Amino acid sequence: MAGSKRSAVLAGAGHGGADVHTLEAGRPPGAATSSPRQPDIEWMDLELLAAYQRDFPICEKPYEEIASRLRCQASEVLQRFAVLLRRGVVHRIGPVFAPGLVGASTLAAMMVPSARFEWVAGWVTRYRGVDHTCELEHELNLWFVLTAGNAGELYDVLGDIRRRTGLDVLDLRLERNYDDDIPPGSQPTPGRFPEAWGLYSPRRGPRLDAADQRLVGAIRDGLSLTARPYRVVADRIGLSEAQVMERLRRLRCKGAIAHMGVVVNHHELGDRENAMVVLDVPRARVDAVGERLATAAPITRCHRRTRRPPFWPYNLYCTLHGPDRAEVMGRVDELLPSGTGDLRRTVLFGRRRFRPALPFTTIEPPPTPRPVRGAETTGGPR
Repeated sequence: MAGSKRSAVLAGAGHGGADVHTLEAGRPPGAATSSPRQPDIEWMDLELLAAYQRDFPICEKPYEEIASRLRCQASEVLQRFAVLLRRGVVHRIGPVFAPGLVGASTLAAMMVPSARFEWVAGWVTRYRGVDHTCELEHELNLWFVLTAGNAGELYDVLGDIRRRTGLDVLDLRLERNYDDDIPPGSQPTPGRFPEAWGLYSPRRGPRLDAADQRLVGAIRDGLSLTARPYRVVADRIGLSEAQVMERLRRLRCKGAIAHMGVVVNHHELGDRENAMVVLDVPRARVDAVGERLATAAPITRCHRRTRRPPFWPYNLYCTLHGPDRAEVMGRVDELLPSGTGDLRRTVLFGRRRFRPALPFTTIEPPPTPRPVRGAETTGGPR
């Protein structure tokens, strides 16, 4: 793509959601990063993470319920989760909302010249709503997730980033998330609300009343590590504990909550290499391929996104993790369904990721190189 005359446009409004995981390393100015650590995870911790990434109990004493299943004390479960949260192995415990339920969001990508990368990355991380900012090994090297109150605000922030940096932004809106769909032909699991799984969309999903909106706002950052975490939420928003649990079950049943579970940072678990694989799949085949990839255990994310041709033709994304690059590449070749060898694909390995930085008040705008007199302009991504 370097030197191309194709233009990456800033797209308009819409609904979407995003998630992307990459490696961590280095410390660019203005954007904090964390250094990799060798994991030291006990078998009980692995049991907690494996069993409750998708099926965290909605009951009065969920940690006691977990303890009874694992034949230990609730105090031990709470202590182990507290350590995993403090170490960064667990990001939070709670609901994962369907895309578009809480505001609007997108996955965005930029082509940043190496000489300006540190400044641009540091600048982008200071926008409210920017998360999962990372560098990938690709000409589109800066990626981030942006969430806003609505689609209009999302568009405004993307436009401001473009204006301040002088760089184009690819707006890659979510079209379908395959992670929480029931695989074709599978049997419903009792207690997992299968009747509406994966069917939520902002246009035809359940309308949230005032109490639902308060509930979503109170629980979106996760549950507290207390014996009765749903009662803590209830006290905060003026409902009873029973009402909170019933509303969560209803939102889960309708697909507004994709799942309740432990949100895990795979890098902290020892998967030192990970990659985002993007494929160019014909519209008639993309759902079949996506549904099949979503059932593969090593794949942690699988979703369809808006194409931005001709600059970015890819529409199917999946994320894989592994202890080394060779194993990740081996998994890519092994997991792709038969008959997809003709599909164009690109593997983008993570280089580093950035934590949210300080507010805007302490940073200067990223420097824009002075134009070279007589230099040819291409009109493509700068």
